[in-house]
Amino acid sequence: MRGSILNANAESRKEAPRIMLIHPRSAAVCAAALYFTCANSARAPAAERMSAAHASIQAADASRHIHALADDAFEGREGGRRGGRAAGTYIVGAIEKLGLQPAGDNGSFFQNFGGMRNILALLPGSDPALAHELVVVGAHYDHVGYGNLNNSYGPTGFIHNGADDNASGVAGLIEIAEAFQQLPHRPRRSVLFAFWDGEEKGLLGSYHFLRVRPAALSQFKIVFSVNLDMIGRLRGQRVEVFGARTSPGLRMAALRANQALNLELVYDWEITDDSDHYPFIAAKIPTVMFHTGLHDQYHRPSDDTHLINFPGIEPVTRLTFDFVTEIADDPQPARAFRPDCRHESAVQRQALEAPAAAAAPMPAGQRPRWGMGTRSDPGEPTAPVVVRITPGSPLAKAGMALGDRVVSIDGMALASQDDMLAKLANAGESVTVEVDRKGRIVRLEPAIEARPSVVGND
Repeated sequence: MRGSILNANAESRKEAPRIMLIHPRSAAVCAAALYFTCANSARAPAAERMSAAHASIQAADASRHIHALADDAFEGREGGRRGGRAAGTYIVGAIEKLGLQPAGDNGSFFQNFGGMRNILALLPGSDPALAHELVVVGAHYDHVGYGNLNNSYGPTGFIHNGADDNASGVAGLIEIAEAFQQLPHRPRRSVLFAFWDGEEKGLLGSYHFLRVRPAALSQFKIVFSVNLDMIGRLRGQRVEVFGARTSPGLRMAALRANQALNLELVYDWEITDDSDHYPFIAAKIPTVMFHTGLHDQYHRPSDDTHLINFPGIEPVTRLTFDFVTEIADDPQPARAFRPDCRHESAVQRQALEAPAAAAAPMPAGQRPRWGMGTRSDPGEPTAPVVVRITPGSPLAKAGMALGDRVVSIDGMALASQDDMLAKLANAGESVTVEVDRKGRIVRLEPAIEARPSVVGND
């Protein structure tokens, strides 16, 4: 997967360069209308409805759900036990008022298996040509009950309320389902809101769903899935993203969803069977999971509501909502699964992102370089990785950093690394380079005097 390292060259200009981080609030309304086009006369109401959808995702509502699900009365929500069944009843009570279609057994929201119950609610798609394609958005609602030596880090025998794991994800999913009711129109594809049972016993609910589809969903083709697991402990605005390499373009989709939120997105290449995203990836379905990280209270009785970052749930849930909205309303063909994701790990990531050796000095008389070397990423070909920056070069002075991913030149998205080079070669006296830096768009304006004399391989 190693690609060649490429450089771009140019003279520098004496004017001071500028670096601008796009302000999250400045993009809120325009980003809201990005994937829902309509006639000019209807755009303002549509944008207002999108704004209302975002506004409907509230920390106070999430707090209410988390406090309810993590109450001692539910006895740790163990799958197949009375506390788990009571939690399922609570969730159905929260979603049945949203106008979603029951998609479980016999016209109910429940899909029964082994004494446990998945909860399935369907939002039909609006496009007759795409409505049969299903985007599954899920979160497991079970936990480990009183804990035992196999599922708890102790002490065992006490109620494990699982406020973060995963009452937080369930609360976020309920908020997302409610937000979809505020959209100017339903997305083109159908969306299934799935609350999985039995996750803590071995991903039982999601595996069962993939093996035994309820009759109400038998005619649908699952084309994408999103998993929310432990989103209640946001620290330093940092969100971990798993599965972004299961299909090309998912990193860019997350970047767009984050534009108005300014979260730090950290991409993990590892794919392990530790949550409900795994069965979908194993079934070759593109899948992403959002997660705010492990902590010392994981699978302990101390994972309780007083430690939840309730304000932090809002941006993580809005990120997920905008990401799902783009996937579900995309008029293009469904995204293809990328099999190589199953074999990639931190080792391959380090090889891709490793800084390159310094470039050889340029012959006397040649003009200075742009000062950037990149590698093409087969998992995200439209976002080359910056692996070399020449000190004192225009891009170095503009603030380019190792590990940045170039996403546009002069406002034009990239098709490939070669496309990036062509755009830089054709740039005039000024150029704007936008990069993805940990999930945030950073705009660089390198100072140049003329077109580069050489653009190509080292």
